Amino acid sequence: MPYCPECGGEMQYMIGTKHYVCKSCGLSVTQQELMELREKLRPNEETVEEERERKKKEYLKWYLSKKK
Repeated sequence: MPYCPECGGEMQYMIGTKHYVCKSCGLSVTQQELMELREKLRPNEETVEEERERKKKEYLKWYLSKKK
């Protein structure tokens, strides 16, 4: 069962409206909107990982430049 991107509550699929509705906060979204909301939240985690990778590369470049 999918979880709400807003509050983390359980989402229930409503066949009549073809929407997912959060049992906790009442958020109502289509499957496409649900996927888009999750995608918006995901980059924050990726950017943190990308920042770590960039810092590692910068440090390695600095470290190797001091060895010459």
